Amino acid sequence: MSAFRLLLLSTLGAFANYAPLLPVVPVWAAHGGASSAGLGATTGVTMAATVGAQFAMRRLIPRFGLRRLAAVGSLLMGLPTFGYIISDALAPVLAVSAVRGMGFGMVTVAGSALTAVLVPAERRGRAVGLYGAAIGVPQLVGLPLGLWAAEHLGFAAVFVVAALLSVAAAPLAWAIREPDATTTTTTTATASADSTAAEPAPPRVSGAGRALVRPTALMVAAAIALGVLSAFLALAPGISSATVSGALFLLPAGITVGRWAAGHWSDRHGAGGLQLPSAAASALGLGALAACAAGGSAAGVLAGAALYGLGFGALQNDTLSVMFLHTDAHRAGTVWNVAYDGGTGIGSFGGGMVSHAMGVPGTFATAAAVLAATTAATAATLRRRRRAAAAAPAREAAAVSAVSAKDRCDV
Repeated sequence: MSAFRLLLLSTLGAFANYAPLLPVVPVWAAHGGASSAGLGATTGVTMAATVGAQFAMRRLIPRFGLRRLAAVGSLLMGLPTFGYIISDALAPVLAVSAVRGMGFGMVTVAGSALTAVLVPAERRGRAVGLYGAAIGVPQLVGLPLGLWAAEHLGFAAVFVVAALLSVAAAPLAWAIREPDATTTTTTTATASADSTAAEPAPPRVSGAGRALVRPTALMVAAAIALGVLSAFLALAPGISSATVSGALFLLPAGITVGRWAAGHWSDRHGAGGLQLPSAAASALGLGALAACAAGGSAAGVLAGAALYGLGFGALQNDTLSVMFLHTDAHRAGTVWNVAYDGGTGIGSFGGGMVSHAMGVPGTFATAAAVLAATTAATAATLRRRRRAAAAAPAREAAAVSAVSAKDRCDV
């Protein structure tokens, strides 16, 4: 079996642990009597530990390698999951969530970096799309099924199955054969050389830092919305459990389709062109979901979830592809995953506090406003940069003309 197929299978197993528990753990904590802030903290703590592990990966990767870290991360996600069965009190739930978050951080950085180094640069957009599908399918099935199974089969059954699936992913990740350091360096260099064909390289400020600012900001804002939706959609008043399950199905379905379609687009047309349109579509979908949740419209909630998912999926693919063009695979994977998971944690934790004051629909509307404002600010910054780039040749020509005129006067 090829290394990339093993990566896809191990990713399926690890995310089959992550996805169903994303909405189930807050409900489990609510079962134990946690407050709104405590419910948000269950996902917030997971994502905080995730981001911490992701920052540590840059030092761990050269020493242990990507496949080993992916395998250990899968075990750290799976084995502690059994601990949820012991208690639904907030403190032990948060402790288990923190350990799982560390494992999830290792899995996400290793997986995205392996996507870059295992696949030739000319097929990277589609590879990112397939990797996105391996992430999206467990969410497509697990997000709605997790809540349904917890209600009909019991929380313990959900925790046991999720734990076993992640543990089973570990040997698959361990079996991946990584390219040697020379191949990895060549792949990264090729990606950097191709960047001028895909997107005009921005002025360099502290290396590739400036080139990563725009995709990072958009990913954080869009992921905040995901954190809010995953933690509080099931707790929204006036929305039936069937509608919640439908929305939690359509959201990852949209993400999966969006990532796959954006991957094909970027391979043909270059990465970067979908960032603003996809972010705007996500903001529109989330705004519609917020309005319809407040009004109790099931059809509107479903349509809003689908549109948000499509936009967010395309944004995920395009931002990651752009980051691969401007920096090495390890750094791109770390920055992108920190933006994704950090934003998700901020949305979940912050959403718990906002919902206490504004209610769940108001929390959705706030997240939509944050995403819309970030998209508008990013578009304005891009327009200023384009105007400055267009004006630069004119200023240069004027300066040359002035020098020539001075020379003629001196003669």
